[in-house]
Amino acid sequence: MSITLTNTTRARHNLPFLEIKNDILGEHYQLSVALVGEVRARQINKQSRNKSYAPNVLSFPLARNAGEVYLCPAVANKEANSFGHSKQKHLIFLYIHGLLHLKGLDHGPKMESLEETYLKKYS
Repeated sequence: MSITLTNTTRARHNLPFLEIKNDILGEHYQLSVALVGEVRARQINKQSRNKSYAPNVLSFPLARNAGEVYLCPAVANKEANSFGHSKQKHLIFLYIHGLLHLKGLDHGPKMESLEETYLKKYS
């Protein structure tokens, strides 16, 4: 299997992590996904980006075909309504967003179009 999922939160999420990863990055991409709380998300953001807030998603490429994504469900849940998403849909959106960054995309029209396409497919 080419995905490792770690959940350090109390919430349980039944999302198609592997299917979405394979669709966006391919079956041979080695991915680590961690669902973390706000304190841990803030620590990672401070260490890696020198930012002091808890982010909704962070993604880090590790090698050409390997990377990691950190999702903070607590932050995602707080902002879901402002995006017009359910909590689950917003978490899927953020996961897709992180994967597209690992694929090499930056914020912009191309990324937004792909986010929409994948979100329709998986939500």
